[in-house]
Amino acid sequence: MPKGEFDAAEAPEDAARREFAEETGTELAIPLAPLVPVRQPGGKLVHAFYGEGDLDPAAIRSNTFTLEWPPRSGRIRAFPEVDRAAWFDPETALRKILPGQRPILEELYARLAQRTDAA
Repeated sequence: MPKGEFDAAEAPEDAARREFAEETGTELAIPLAPLVPVRQPGGKLVHAFYGEGDLDPAAIRSNTFTLEWPPRSGRIRAFPEVDRAAWFDPETALRKILPGQRPILEELYARLAQRTDAA
């Protein structure tokens, strides 16, 4: 689930699109709908969005970040923000996602179920 921080000068949806592109290598050219923001156990407020499209997990190409590794070694190395991606069924996704992010998936599943029920 791509996520990142943004300041008051950047709209949450713009930040979501930017983070998605940075972490997957794919620009979103689809409409996005907001979900209810969720406060993480550490205090961070996550603004999540959803949209429908096709994305091959094998095509994910993340940007990198730099970190001194090993710690206190003086050597700076680059690491990908995302090492791999995959699609999961809802039950597996709920098991794999961080507990503080489960409400995001639960709301998404509820919205998708409402849409299916209305059809």
